[in-house]
Amino acid sequence: MATVLPLRPAAAPRSLVLRPAVAAHRGASGHRPEHTLEAYRTAIRMGADAIEVDLVPTADGVLLARHENELSRTTDVASVRRFARRRRVGSVDGKTQRGWFTEDFTVAEVKRLTARERKPRLRPANTLYDGREGVPTLDEVLAMASAEGARRGRTVGLLLELKTPTHFAGLGLDLVDPLLTALRRHGLDTAVSDVAVMAFETGVLRRVAQRSRVAVVQLLGAAHRRPWDLKVAGDRRTYGDLASPEGLAWVDEYADGLGATKELVLPVTETGAHAAPTPLVAEAHRLGLTVHVWTLRAENRFLPPALRAYDDTSTTGDMAAEVRAFLAAGVDGVITDHPDIAVVARDAFAPAAAERRGEQAR
Repeated sequence: MATVLPLRPAAAPRSLVLRPAVAAHRGASGHRPEHTLEAYRTAIRMGADAIEVDLVPTADGVLLARHENELSRTTDVASVRRFARRRRVGSVDGKTQRGWFTEDFTVAEVKRLTARERKPRLRPANTLYDGREGVPTLDEVLAMASAEGARRGRTVGLLLELKTPTHFAGLGLDLVDPLLTALRRHGLDTAVSDVAVMAFETGVLRRVAQRSRVAVVQLLGAAHRRPWDLKVAGDRRTYGDLASPEGLAWVDEYADGLGATKELVLPVTETGAHAAPTPLVAEAHRLGLTVHVWTLRAENRFLPPALRAYDDTSTTGDMAAEVRAFLAAGVDGVITDHPDIAVVARDAFAPAAAERRGEQAR
């Protein structure tokens, strides 16, 4: 039976870091088509501390920056006649879908495609950038981040998420080897590099922890869901179970931090407002695990009802207030489609929080 974190009030813990991080989810995806180099550059210009990059492989084992292996939602593959026969029905982690899948394409073939906005109705302004860029490889993202960091005199952090590793392992496509090869090529496989490897599955993170010195972050989805690798193995633990004290102790054996869905930290009440923080952040911090929350988005449909503006789901609401709420709950970072809003809210919150701690100390 799934363990659901209680909604009892918990003393708001302090962040483990002096300055909680703002990580740009798939780049500044609220402003540009996701997982394009310009989406990442835009986020960096906005002041994001890190960029979040999802990784899937091609047929020849090259890691691409895509949220999932099906290509038609974020590229023009459906309009490329030479690839029409590649469309097929596929099953990924128990879900059946029809489309074009990265594992059926070489990297050279993917490079013939151009990127487009995933949510054109929600974010029509982003469609102005459709067709301007291709699909970047991990190597290209790492090179871009290094160049942008050098240009600005600061390190650009990288949150690298390995997508559906069990699915790809079944096709003979490993994610860990090409990931670590790329990190070593760019001098990033070190304990002091600002790189973290994330996944919703647990086994792949254990492999990374055994073979690399970069940080490892266990992603936690909805409390009732199960990590796919545990489900395949017959392990009945859910993300809610992993978020319990016993589960966190187990995660602490291989991970350095958590990436938790928002509701595991700040549930929303029936009135549409944030409830008191769950014990998750405090329990994780007790073990030395950092906590980032995902995904903060400015549009009304993604905000708690109490923070929405008007009735239009595409209108932007008060995401800054949501950022402040999570910072007050002690998180160590927020992952967001709108890093511009989060950076301003974080920078305004940090001095006030420091002042409050000083007053308490006196």
